[in-house]
Amino acid sequence: MQAVTIKFKNKSIPVLNFTHRSSHMELLSSKLKEFELHFEFRRKLKMISLIEIIGDVAIFKYNDGTKLYLEVS
Repeated sequence: MQAVTIKFKNKSIPVLNFTHRSSHMELLSSKLKEFELHFEFRRKLKMISLIEIIGDVAIFKYNDGTKLYLEVS
């Protein structure tokens, strides 16, 4: 497992990459750039405590235990 920290709009979020592929991290970064101007996504991103990458899916885990699944491929 590869642990990395990603920055998005002045917030550092730990990312656990279970695939051990750097390409998935690049795909996640490009997907976050796409959502950079999406107000609802940015508002929800403030409450995220951890991101896990499993296969082609990024799982955003919130402080209250809920999850958001985002396909990064």
